[in-house]
Amino acid sequence: MISEELLVEQLQSSKTQARAFEMLINAYKEKLYWHIRRIILNHDDTDDVLQNTFIKVFKNINKFKGDSKLYSWMYRIATNEALTFLKTKSRKLGITDAETQEKMISNLQSDVYFEGDKIELALQKAIATLPEKQKLVFNMKYYQELKYEEISEILETSVGALKASYHLAVKKVESFLKEN
Repeated sequence: MISEELLVEQLQSSKTQARAFEMLINAYKEKLYWHIRRIILNHDDTDDVLQNTFIKVFKNINKFKGDSKLYSWMYRIATNEALTFLKTKSRKLGITDAETQEKMISNLQSDVYFEGDKIELALQKAIATLPEKQKLVFNMKYYQELKYEEISEILETSVGALKASYHLAVKKVESFLKEN
């Protein structure tokens, strides 16, 4: 893998953009897929959101100034795309965001792509009860093992606030799992 600076340079050049974009997709598609999947919970919807994410990255790469790391910028786009997708889905169905989460969790059990056991399903149910920010922080820290500094760049929030959110999320998840 080439350096991030060189990759950005190649992405912003019309001569090398196609090859560089292919390298970008190969480097980040799996990480972004799982990041989105933890928010959306459905394989097919995740694929759609992932595709939209890469389209946005491609269309906006010339606006990338390098103020953050490239992957942080892409994670922010992926996060926003996933949250927008969920809000749009809720609106289309005429239900609240919480009801959409409940519906997604119940659909998870019948999802042929879900490979988790009862414990993973219980964990997903617990995570679904968290407020949006805590859910994002928990998933990024627990599943993706991102550092607080990286999450801070992605969510544009202070490290202190993230630590507090993660701590609260862990307590809520533990409490949910003990009760259920």
